[in-house]
Amino acid sequence: MNLRDFYNGKRVFVTGHTGFKGSWLCVMLAELGAEVYGYSLEPGTEPALFNILELKDKVHSTIGDIRDYNALEKAYVEADPEVVLHLAAQPIVRDSYKDPRYTYETNVMGTVNILECLRNHPGAKSFLNVTTDKVYENNDLTDHAFKEDEKLDGYDPYSNSKSCSELVTHSYKKSFFSEESATAISTARAGNVIGGGDFANDRIIPDCVRATIAGKSIGVRNPYSTRPYQHVLEPLSVYLTIAMMQAQDKKYADYYNIGPRDEDCITTGELADAFVKYWGDGAKWVNEADENAPHEASFLKLDSSKARDTFGWKPVWHADTAIGETVKWYKAWNDGEDMFEYTRQQVLKFMK
Repeated sequence: MNLRDFYNGKRVFVTGHTGFKGSWLCVMLAELGAEVYGYSLEPGTEPALFNILELKDKVHSTIGDIRDYNALEKAYVEADPEVVLHLAAQPIVRDSYKDPRYTYETNVMGTVNILECLRNHPGAKSFLNVTTDKVYENNDLTDHAFKEDEKLDGYDPYSNSKSCSELVTHSYKKSFFSEESATAISTARAGNVIGGGDFANDRIIPDCVRATIAGKSIGVRNPYSTRPYQHVLEPLSVYLTIAMMQAQDKKYADYYNIGPRDEDCITTGELADAFVKYWGDGAKWVNEADENAPHEASFLKLDSSKARDTFGWKPVWHADTAIGETVKWYKAWNDGEDMFEYTRQQVLKFMK
């Protein structure tokens, strides 16, 4: 069964639907024919992809805090979902240093709350918790690719809270969803994503876009840090595949890394080079490394062989193509094009 056959007509509950990843996911699900029910805070940036695409008119959107169990439960019961995709999170490493309590409340208790909805209101066939490649204990070992069975112990509050979210999910899975008829549960640990419509602070592509449009040089904080950059559509397509496959056969319920090919794990400086190449028009970047900046891992790579072997998956776009498509999106937005249709066409191009 392909994604369109499975999702067409399905009720899908998405937490974090107003975010960058969540907005792209809403477009994909709508294109597949799903009935999308979203629960999230108001978009956290200005501008915001969710608003640019006018998605509140295209999905069932409930604005609420994942920490508020009663509000979440009400939206969940009204949706009566068959598939649940949990993306709601405080996703920024530097913000987690500024407000660790909020980060843990959102990323840990938010996971508890959505799993409580599943436990108290049986019926969903499939649940996927989207975490991060940063859940692993990372000693900055050069060229080490993390596998799913390695120790979970993220360093900073964001990464650690996502490690905790994983452990919460593991506990609920074993404690309450072990029967064959129970909801199938997986987690997915994806690498750094790029794509049009990300306007968050302290992320390299949005920083590049803001500086370039303003006619300034791009300041790159960690030009020599290696990251598993991939287009946002790459992990989203795998999330949908995992949720589909485990709904049909619980043997697929597991923990999966989702990262790019080895050759697409590039440094932030190399990503900035490609951005400048595709943007043109005098774009340039400068090294603004700060010795006193909060700790971030200097090397991060995932071993995604398990997902590839299990689902026959392989990445669609190499890093250079992903950066090129991302730049095209921002240029189209800056030129005032119809961005819902432009985004939809990028989704179709990827899915083909």
